[in-house]
Amino acid sequence: MSKQINDGEKRLLTNLLQLQNLIKRDPDSYRSEFAIQWKCYQDLLHLFKLQPGTYTKQVDDLTTFLAQVSQCYSEELKAYPEMLREVLQTHATVLDPTMRMTFVKALIMLRNKGLIEATSVLELFFRLFRCQDKLLRKTIFNYIVYDIKNINAKHKNVRLNTTLQNFMYTMLRDSNHVAAKMSLDVMVDLYKRNVWKDAKTVNVIVTACFSKVTKILVAAMKFFLGKDAGEEDKSDSEDEGPQKSAKELMLAHRVGKKSRKRQKKLDRALLVAKKRKKNRQKTEVFDFSALRMVHDPQGFSEKLLHQLEGTNERFEVKLMMMDLISRLVGVHQLLLERFYPFLKRFLQPHQREVTKLLLFAAQASHELVPPEDMEQILKTIADNFITERNSSEVMAVGLNSVREICSRCPLAISEALLQDLVQYKTHRDKAVLMAARSLIQVYRHSNPELLHKKDRGRPTEATKERKIRAYGETETHDFIPGADVLSKLDQEEQEQEEWESASEESDQDDDSDGWVDVHHSSDEDEEAKPELTPQEEEDKKTLAMEVSSSRLLSQEDFRRLQQAQLAKEAGVKTATTKTRKRKRPTDASQDRGDMPSLVDIENVHKKRAHDRDSRLSTVMAGREGRGSYTYGHQKMNPHASTTNKEKKKTKAFMMIKHNPRLKDKKKRSFRDKQIALRNSLLKRQKSRK
Repeated sequence: MSKQINDGEKRLLTNLLQLQNLIKRDPDSYRSEFAIQWKCYQDLLHLFKLQPGTYTKQVDDLTTFLAQVSQCYSEELKAYPEMLREVLQTHATVLDPTMRMTFVKALIMLRNKGLIEATSVLELFFRLFRCQDKLLRKTIFNYIVYDIKNINAKHKNVRLNTTLQNFMYTMLRDSNHVAAKMSLDVMVDLYKRNVWKDAKTVNVIVTACFSKVTKILVAAMKFFLGKDAGEEDKSDSEDEGPQKSAKELMLAHRVGKKSRKRQKKLDRALLVAKKRKKNRQKTEVFDFSALRMVHDPQGFSEKLLHQLEGTNERFEVKLMMMDLISRLVGVHQLLLERFYPFLKRFLQPHQREVTKLLLFAAQASHELVPPEDMEQILKTIADNFITERNSSEVMAVGLNSVREICSRCPLAISEALLQDLVQYKTHRDKAVLMAARSLIQVYRHSNPELLHKKDRGRPTEATKERKIRAYGETETHDFIPGADVLSKLDQEEQEQEEWESASEESDQDDDSDGWVDVHHSSDEDEEAKPELTPQEEEDKKTLAMEVSSSRLLSQEDFRRLQQAQLAKEAGVKTATTKTRKRKRPTDASQDRGDMPSLVDIENVHKKRAHDRDSRLSTVMAGREGRGSYTYGHQKMNPHASTTNKEKKKTKAFMMIKHNPRLKDKKKRSFRDKQIALRNSLLKRQKSRK
């Protein structure tokens, strides 16, 4: 009996999975077996440290076993987490990849069970980014993000976050570029998950924008530009393949032997082309919250411009730097005078990605930019783009960029240049015409004095109230502008309700009476539109101040104020009266928000092409009734045989490629062609006789 028990214990000690299952069910009954395994592991680990580069299966199995049962014997395994940390910290780069992954997974398991502090584990994992093991780095990256997210799930752990952020600041300067890049990716991912969405994280990432490693530099700039850090690798992998459309790929597949390998290659290429087309059609949505949390935007933009002027990076990286600088200038309204002459050198129609460069000029424009700086940009655009020697698309893009700049910096353009550009409102091409008219609409709202009298449009109540501000002038109010309209609107609505109730009562009393046209004196007043006297303007301001201070405005009140302002700009009555509504003129500065988009620059008005279904329907409709029509010259005798020329059309190209007659025929002189034509006409005339 004792022999059977000893055999069972031996089998139990060798079968760690069975022992692990039994310990989890009843830890106290198997404490002695656990002690044996724990003593064995300590001895094996001591031997393993002598040769850390070798794979030892016993150490591997026991490491996983102890991590699984660690919650059952927490007192006995107090030193176990520190032993794992010491092995990884000392021999991380020379460990066998399988053993290293086992130690990391054991630490993750201990951390999930709360047997080790987060700070020690996460700092160790950041150092493990230096290992040349892609699978290990991916595993660590996912766990770091997961663990920090769970720690800050209920409430922010400020102490832990500050410690890790300070540690990451040192990791970004690490000599190992892979570890620095992975640390940056962790911070970007946590920011996008709203875990570390604070100013300290943003300003730590700012330091990465001045890295000498291109990958770190690009990843940091893509974070501020609102793009995913992983898009760079995806775009690079897609750019390696052929930049062909799906139709071109299908046509190329028709030639050659059909095989499964070629079909799979075609399917992959079609999938890449589909993704590329989808990404091209996707509208970009920018998030400027990170840019607004930069502590020193002026210093950041100046350092970035200095780096841009002396960099030897690719043109795509330079474009990203210019994009980031222009957004910093536009969002924070910075003064960066050296940026505009630098940007002016690239504003040429033949320049690669010139529409993006024009967009950067619009992004870097605001009301506080000195007008003489922006005037040089506008003159360059007018000289290089808006000329008759260019195509209509180039002229339209130039006018659109001028409009975007002027909508944000109205004082940038001179009166002479503006009136020259406005002359394109009667251009023969619709794209140029629409772009010039949109520029007129901008200055009808911002500064109509710069336009000719015939281009200013019909004066409205809003244009009379608008004040043209000088450079640096701001307009402040101690009341809500236009709030005096609310009292009038309330009174009109009350009168309208009384009129409707009275009309209903009159209809009930006498149904035989018809409608009577009533002439209101208010109509004549609105048609005359006399200018307000200074006393009336003062009374209007006083009423607006009383309304703003005496009542809390709701969302409905603000909506009514907006409708009244739109009615003033359009020159019609307010929305409460039943009159014909005019379309609101577009105001670029209000519709486009903080930053312009590339669509506004490239928005060229042209006749849209048919889609596939409508084009096919027009083709089929054109084919109807054409049965009696045939293509090309017809034979005089329909029963005659075909000519050699017609037979060549059915032959394979390789059969006639080296035909000497074909070469001689191509080399015939003009005189020989005349003789051949004369002989053929004479022969045809004789056959008719």
